[in-house]
Amino acid sequence: MGPGAVHRPADGRARPGRDLAARLTDPALWASDPHPLLARLRAEAPVAWNDECGFWAVACHRDVVGVEADAATFCAGRGILVSEIGTTYETPPTIMHTDPPAHTRYRRLVQPGFKPSVVRALAPGIRARAAALADALDGGGVVDVLPALAVPLPVQVIGQLLGLPEDHWERVFAWSEAAIPGAADVPEPERQRLLAEMTEELLALARARRAQPHDGRDDVVGALAHASIDGDALSDAELAMFLVQLLVAGNETTRNLIAGGLVAFAEHPAQWQRLREAPDLIDHAVEELLRWTSPVVSFLRTATRDALVGGQFVAEGEPVLMLFASANRDEDVFGPTASEFDIARDPNPHVAFGFGNHFCLGAALARLEARIVLGELLARFAAVEPGGVVERSPSSVIAGYRRAELRLVPA
Repeated sequence: MGPGAVHRPADGRARPGRDLAARLTDPALWASDPHPLLARLRAEAPVAWNDECGFWAVACHRDVVGVEADAATFCAGRGILVSEIGTTYETPPTIMHTDPPAHTRYRRLVQPGFKPSVVRALAPGIRARAAALADALDGGGVVDVLPALAVPLPVQVIGQLLGLPEDHWERVFAWSEAAIPGAADVPEPERQRLLAEMTEELLALARARRAQPHDGRDDVVGALAHASIDGDALSDAELAMFLVQLLVAGNETTRNLIAGGLVAFAEHPAQWQRLREAPDLIDHAVEELLRWTSPVVSFLRTATRDALVGGQFVAEGEPVLMLFASANRDEDVFGPTASEFDIARDPNPHVAFGFGNHFCLGAALARLEARIVLGELLARFAAVEPGGVVERSPSSVIAGYRRAELRLVPA
């Protein structure tokens, strides 16, 4: 990994896995079960070339971690999505699009907003919301867990963090969906309108919060608005950028972790019963849900210099797609049970939150929400069973769900 004494081969070099990697840009793959294809990539072409968009797809855990850990050789500043290949930004749209030293500065400034005491302070409010939503579930009947639980909980939590009115959560959801390519069937002009509306309102929120004296409260937005190290603070635009990222990343991934996790339990009923009998496994269960669902499917990096990835030559300027969903089922790391859902799995070195400098800032919040939701549901329901239609999103960025009809059997 990295530059070293990389020998640049002559033009016409081999680009393996074309046929397999071509399917990675097909929405139908992600709307179904992508894991048979991802398993073939790991076995046959762990570093494969996609001709259509011009990127390398990296399927194995060791190579995904290697790329993610080497910010000097594989940068985020030239785009983190396949749709951004060839795009340049005057200013980074998110912290995820930055590299050191700018990324290091951002992390130092915003890390206090996500410190353990801030996240712990959210627990009572999250628990009250989760309990109210769980109480309203139709025990014994068929429930689409997305509108009933998985959508409103994280959106309401994020809305509360941002200081948005309680009744705005459906609007927040629409903004968030517009920010994820392929997440919703929204015409492009409407998607752009929603994105502009979201940015404008969050920028206004950022300016208003900054104008208020810092009252010392342990809350995320206050900490971000007044963050300063040696006189260095976020600009209004940078603060708005973080609020946009918090709104989108803070609910999209958690929503699909909840929905995908409940679908996993419905498909593996013995694991739900096992967790009811051994609730002390709940932290392990959350980690396995993260591995199994891999809410973030993939992110992109671009080679800043010639490098080797998994023995494959990657030229300077070529994009590299890290397939987290594949890395999290890698048999070389998770053993012969990699394709099995096991709530007691330990160790569990998944990369659901990324790795290295770009490890997710909101990881503790996502884990907290997942633990609380599981606890509330375990107390009320003896089983989670298939109940009808399960429709996955065709997005190759977020492992999303559009519908998840399940039957929750009262305890």
